[in-house]
Amino acid sequence: MRRVSLDKIQAGAKLAKTIVTLEGKVLLASGAEITEEYKRRLLSNGISEIYIEDEISKDIEIPEIVSDEIINEAKRRVKLLMNKPSLKASIDGYQIMQIVDKIIASILSNKDIVCTLSDIRSVDDYTFSHSVNVCILSLIIGMGFGYCSEKLRELGVGSILHDIGKVMIPQEILKKPVQLTNEEFEEIKKHTIYGHELLKKIRGISMMASYITLGHHERMDGSGYPYHLKGEYIHKAARIVAVADVYDALTTDRVYRKKLMPYEVIDYITSLGSKHFDQEVVDVFVRYVAYYPVGTGVILNTGERGIVKKYNKKFPTRPEVRVVMDAEGKMLPKQREVDLTSELQYRIVDIWDI
Repeated sequence: MRRVSLDKIQAGAKLAKTIVTLEGKVLLASGAEITEEYKRRLLSNGISEIYIEDEISKDIEIPEIVSDEIINEAKRRVKLLMNKPSLKASIDGYQIMQIVDKIIASILSNKDIVCTLSDIRSVDDYTFSHSVNVCILSLIIGMGFGYCSEKLRELGVGSILHDIGKVMIPQEILKKPVQLTNEEFEEIKKHTIYGHELLKKIRGISMMASYITLGHHERMDGSGYPYHLKGEYIHKAARIVAVADVYDALTTDRVYRKKLMPYEVIDYITSLGSKHFDQEVVDVFVRYVAYYPVGTGVILNTGERGIVKKYNKKFPTRPEVRVVMDAEGKMLPKQREVDLTSELQYRIVDIWDI
């Protein structure tokens, strides 16, 4: 199985994962052969990538850190919440905790926690998918710190609601496809204050959640917003969500820019280190997020090309690779598996956009 852009899919490729809308409608079932008509249908629903299984990715399984069912349920809850006219009256802390508990249980059911965010999201559903993914990433970091169940729940609630203040921002600003004016960006910044003011008054929502909404755009050197807080003046949970927020935002396509590869974003976050982010949070984050996710096409120093088959948590830049193409660009008659941790003459030099 591998994740592929629709514009690169050849007719006849088989869909590996069923695609379901947030309303629960099946757009395309697993096993379907992709046709031009199916591609048009998916694009019309804002979906630009799907999972397929072909000869070169046969038997490669993408790790599922949280089940699709739980992710879709969480997205639906967030969408319902953010689309209600009376937000204050509609936030039910108990219901949010229920879905966070399901996410926590799903993560903890994995023997080896390595995060690969594998959800297929519609462009229109970005806000809801982003909220859920930031929650998953934040919880994994919290687990890396050894947080107790109650503290994880509070972190999960705050992270899934970290952008709740955006319901107060005009849609024409939030969805503007070009660069914002200074005035519009100043308005966007206010979502942190709006969210804080909203959540601190909601029964059943801990103060940690409101601190997360307020502080997830603050930076350790004081260059963030809304109050230019520095270092220890930023709540620890907000520092966790800051890293998760940046990672998911930059690894996602937006109308105004193309997404970056996971390794590029990890390098970006680590390069900023303690300047923008809490160094302890960054150190935990890089231990649990896949540098080259399973299914990624890669180019080796030999010129050969392959697909990441298995992630190596101890050596994130040296996964197991299924080599499928020689240095001249010819498909190999017999694929071979190369474990970069034991065959040190090989290394990844670039990404292969298959």
